[in-house]
Amino acid sequence: MAASYFDAIKNLCAVTPKGWYAERGTARAALTHAGVAALNAAYDTTLRPDLVALDEMAVEVGRQTTRWSIMVRGEADDEVRALAARHGLLHSSAVPMLACGAEDVVFRADARRREVVRQVRAAEADLYTDTLTRGFEAPEGIFGSLMGGGVLDADSITGYLAEESGRPVGTGLGMSTSGVVGVFNIAVVPSARGRGLGRTITEAVLRDGIAAGADAAYLQSSAMGRALYESMGFGLVETWTSFTAG
Repeated sequence: MAASYFDAIKNLCAVTPKGWYAERGTARAALTHAGVAALNAAYDTTLRPDLVALDEMAVEVGRQTTRWSIMVRGEADDEVRALAARHGLLHSSAVPMLACGAEDVVFRADARRREVVRQVRAAEADLYTDTLTRGFEAPEGIFGSLMGGGVLDADSITGYLAEESGRPVGTGLGMSTSGVVGVFNIAVVPSARGRGLGRTITEAVLRDGIAAGADAAYLQSSAMGRALYESMGFGLVETWTSFTAG
């Protein structure tokens, strides 16, 4: 699951208009230049991070943007915390990585309910980004050109919009790598919450990913969304640690 996630981030950086990516040993640097710290990160792909390489990647990321993060798999030890502190990243948070086998996904949405969700292509990137922003209740413009260019036309990436009465009210994103589908960008605008749209969008991502050959799925969950994902068959496989400036 971790390898698939890291491949997905690399693929995203290759197609998003302002993307930048670098590798050094087991450490990585990935920037989208969106105004979200989690979308500009220095990280290590292993459970035993190479601190020298991770520090070098952190220097590169911090040089290019003010909103960024350092991420490691598992619980960060004192050395990693000290490294993050040297870069001014003093706030740490746990990031649950959940996964599910294709045969274990619990689908509940009926055919009529599924009709509210459709795939979107690059021509609707602005509409998608606007809905994503409203769904996360984020400041206007924070995602920048993240979903622009050819992102939504990339072979490994599929965007989704949920619509009610012709108005977009929710988003989702599927990113497929090596027989695994990652679930991202599940967001519903405040006025449309409480009607099961988050589940319906997630199911659409999973159905299409599995139909395309995925035998497993993963996602990183917020505290608010975790109960929903667990009810769909997902379980915790690792808890990662992210450091930001707070």
